[in-house]
Amino acid sequence: MDCIGVVGAGLMGHGIALQFAVGGYEVSLTDTSEKNLQLARENIDNSLTSLVELGLVDDATASDVPGRIHTIVPMAQAMDKVNFVVEAVYEDLALKQEVFAQLDKVCPPDAVLTSNTSSFMTSQLASSTARPDKVLVANWWNPPFLLPLVEVVRGPDTSDETVETATAIFESVGKKPVVLSKESLGFIGNRMQFALLREALFIVDNGIASAEDVDTVVKTSFGRRLAVAGPFEVFDIAGWDTISKIIDQLFPDLDSTAGIPTSVSEMVSQGELGVKSGSGFYKWDNQSVGALRSRIASTLSMLESMSQET
Repeated sequence: MDCIGVVGAGLMGHGIALQFAVGGYEVSLTDTSEKNLQLARENIDNSLTSLVELGLVDDATASDVPGRIHTIVPMAQAMDKVNFVVEAVYEDLALKQEVFAQLDKVCPPDAVLTSNTSSFMTSQLASSTARPDKVLVANWWNPPFLLPLVEVVRGPDTSDETVETATAIFESVGKKPVVLSKESLGFIGNRMQFALLREALFIVDNGIASAEDVDTVVKTSFGRRLAVAGPFEVFDIAGWDTISKIIDQLFPDLDSTAGIPTSVSEMVSQGELGVKSGSGFYKWDNQSVGALRSRIASTLSMLESMSQET
C-alpha cells in the first residue's frame, strides 16, 4: 500500500488527508507547527463526523481513519517514506517552489510530487526539482472529501507513467481525475469560475443588480442545471444556431476587464475579506457561516449519493 504525504494541513490539506485515509491509505501530514497540526486533527474529526452523519462513510471506516493519519512537523521525517505527495500550502509561487525543492531532497527518489495549486503551472514547480518527470499539478476542489474532481496537469517533462500513477491513485479514493491536454493558467475549472466571477462583479459594480440578486439568479437557474449537465451538453440541446445569435449580440457587451474590479479592491483595502473577517458582500457570524456550510455539504452529499447510484 502506498503511503501518501500531504504538505500543508489547512483548509485543503486536512481534507485531502482525510479523503486518502477514508480510502484506506496511510497518510503522513506535515505543517510548520504542532499547533497547526492539532487544528488539522480537530478539523479532520469534525469533517469525518459530518461524513458519517451524511451517510457517506460508515462507522467501521470512520473508526479506522484517525489511526491512518500521522501528523509530523519536520518535513524530512514526515516525507522520508512516502510514495506520493500532495503539496497544499498557501497559494504563493515562491513558497511552493521552495517546498518542491525541499521535497525533492527528502522524499524517496521514485516518489511522485503533486501540487494542489489552483492557478500555477506544473513547469513553474518542476523546475525546482531534479525529477521534473515525476511532477504534476493535481488541483482538488473544496471540500475535497465531497467534490470528486481533480484536475491533473502535466508539464512538458511529466512522464506518462507519472500521469497514470496519479490518476489511478485518485480513482482509487473515488475521485474523478480530468487530464488536461496542455498547461494553462487556472486549468479548466478556475478559468470558467473566474470568468463567471468577473461578469458577476461587473453586474454589481455597474448597478445592474445586487450581489444577493446575482447569487439568487445563479442558484435558481443555470446553477442547478450545471450540477447535472455541462455547458456543451446544455447548448447542444438548445441548438448552436440559436446560441450563435445570442453570442453575436451578447459577447461584445460582456466584461473584459484585466485588472482587479473596484469593489474587490475597496473591500480588501478596508479589511472586508468575507467570512474570515466577518464581512464581504454579506455580513457573517458563526451561525450564518455554519448554516451556509451545512447547506453546501448536505446538497453536495446528495449529489454524490445520486452519482454513486447511477
